[in-house]
Amino acid sequence: MAGESKSKINRLLRLWPIGTVATPTWLEQPGIYQQLAYEYERSGWLDRIGRGAYTRPGDRVEWPGGVQAIQSQLRLRVHVGGKSALETCGLGHFVPMDKGGYLYLFGSPNQKLPSWFLKYNWGRRISYKMPNLFSGDADLGLTKHSFSTFDVQVATPERAIMEPLHLVPKEQRVEEAAPLMGGLGNLRPKMVQKLLEHCQSVKVKRLFLALAERCEHSWVRRLSLEKLDLGKGKRAVVPGGILDPKYLVTLPRLKKER
Repeated sequence: MAGESKSKINRLLRLWPIGTVATPTWLEQPGIYQQLAYEYERSGWLDRIGRGAYTRPGDRVEWPGGVQAIQSQLRLRVHVGGKSALETCGLGHFVPMDKGGYLYLFGSPNQKLPSWFLKYNWGRRISYKMPNLFSGDADLGLTKHSFSTFDVQVATPERAIMEPLHLVPKEQRVEEAAPLMGGLGNLRPKMVQKLLEHCQSVKVKRLFLALAERCEHSWVRRLSLEKLDLGKGKRAVVPGGILDPKYLVTLPRLKKER
């Protein structure tokens, strides 16, 4: 390998966070264009995991390293959300932890994931939704989570619990979301208020509030419900459920109600 080429790969390896994927967009910044990337691949300096995606030779890259590339290199508005965000933040006590579980990602409308990410075996099935659930600031309810050598944008617990409620009833059962709400006794009322005010789904707002009150979370009393548009009429989202008289949405029956 020529001296200049070797100098570039050495500089690249110094800049490259361990455990992450490198895309052509990022590789071009230190001057490693497509042909040179092919040379590095043939020389064993890069491992290709898909079209337009490379890893360090022998590096173990898991899903956070792939998401980091999507966010930081490709600049796609995609974040870890729902049950995966709760799990990442250490709050997913009722989230399945098995390797065959789902990775829940949420993105802006018409924001497609790259094919290399979808085709690679991350040890989890990918569930990707583009719901346009909140208006206004796209970063509302998002935060950075550190994975040793890099950060990934994830939903805060306040937003993460609302995201699976959006999938009720077609792709998510309320019975599965209710235990998650039960473990969220420390949500920040101000953040919850902002998210509810910007939430564009009446169903999500009603389910969120009804479940929170059923769990008797103290932070609910600090919300200004009069500022929320909760719509009109009943929402039957749980077959055979019981109607919450305050929020007019059906919830799973408690054992004593059966």
